[in-house]
Amino acid sequence: MRIRRNILPLALLLWGLLLPVVPGWAVEAGGPPPASFTLREALRFALANSPDGAIARQRLRAAQSAIELARSSSRPQLSISSQYSQTDAPMYSFGNILNQGEFSNQINFNDPGRTDSLNAGVEVGLRLYDGGRDQAGVRAAASQADAAHQDLAAVQARLAFEVARAFAAIVQAQEVVTANQSAVGAAAASLKVAQARQEAGVLLADAVLDLKVQRAQAEEGLIRAQQGLRVARKVFFTLLGIGRGPAEVRIEPGPGEVPPPEGAAGQRFELKALDAQIKSAEAQVRQSRAGLYPAVDGFASYQAEYGSITGGSGNAWQAGVKMRYPLSDGGRTQAEIAGSEARLEELRVQRRKLELGIDLEVEQARAALKEADERLRVTGETVAQAKASAEINRARFGEGVALSSDLIAAENRLTGARVSRATATAGRQVAIAELRQALGLPQFDDLPPEEAEGK
Repeated sequence: MRIRRNILPLALLLWGLLLPVVPGWAVEAGGPPPASFTLREALRFALANSPDGAIARQRLRAAQSAIELARSSSRPQLSISSQYSQTDAPMYSFGNILNQGEFSNQINFNDPGRTDSLNAGVEVGLRLYDGGRDQAGVRAAASQADAAHQDLAAVQARLAFEVARAFAAIVQAQEVVTANQSAVGAAAASLKVAQARQEAGVLLADAVLDLKVQRAQAEEGLIRAQQGLRVARKVFFTLLGIGRGPAEVRIEPGPGEVPPPEGAAGQRFELKALDAQIKSAEAQVRQSRAGLYPAVDGFASYQAEYGSITGGSGNAWQAGVKMRYPLSDGGRTQAEIAGSEARLEELRVQRRKLELGIDLEVEQARAALKEADERLRVTGETVAQAKASAEINRARFGEGVALSSDLIAAENRLTGARVSRATATAGRQVAIAELRQALGLPQFDDLPPEEAEGK
């Protein structure tokens, strides 16, 4: 079969197919922050918008693409090619004449003259056997993708804990601000009573000065508490990936978390990730051992050629099977096997170490929760007692039977008790969140599975 001038449009078509295509990337933008947050809403927003989660998701995408990359080795490989050239070298020029079907007895073999060649071809190759290397590579890549997924879930679980802790810090800071505002109000009211009694001539000036100092100290405490609230908000917004955060965002305390029941247990995503990495390492050991076996490939090609100088054309095909069996590679395969086996054993030891660390975290978290429960009980009683004491001293000071120093001490005890109560309340919330994280449980039991698992 002869192919003449219709080879030119075929070659141009092949060149067009070979032009690179630049894919476009679509970036999903995070949604705007709501006007207020509950803890549940904050967790959802952080999982969707936090930079740490976005980084882990891109790592997961890369790991998933590695699966297709590994699978491509065992799939048929199809390629097309096209080339145009001119030459007057006797060997190549004579070859062109033969390929284009224009040989004659008048040709001078030492100087066949100038020829050109425009050719286009297609080639297909298929890996028939490689000792299991490709299959092991696919299993290793799939396990790595699973590990990346578990790493993403682990990142999001840690993020959820940090958000819960930051949320508790904001609630604590708000309560501390409220306690200091009450202290400022109480100091102002006591000062007003003292000034009235001074005008009536029944109170010395030094008592009024003491109460003025008390009011100033209360106002200073309020300023510190308000600054602490601003810092807590900044930490919270940073975790949510908002930066500074809208000025109008209002944090709404969510419902208190219920501690997990005794004996409750989940499985940490870190352990799942290591299990997946161990499976990947096992597959990599098998992949390394495949170097001890031969590789067999099948191939086939078809090529069409046209020469504008000779005016001739021709086509040809080739097919066959080739085998490669390394008799010696200088010890490279054995070194790869030893390295992959060492990596596998290292991961197994890491898993055992992680199990011990998680057991310790769980015990420490349970102890911290018990301590937080006790502190919450004690501080609750302290607030009630300090409040009663402050009310008694205010009444007695108004009747002139209590010193200003007694009133100031009572007010300071009440403010301190309220701050301790806020700290204990937030500490209990953090202890619950820490215990849930240590057990591998979601921060909310009723979250949908894809949110609870950080998918």
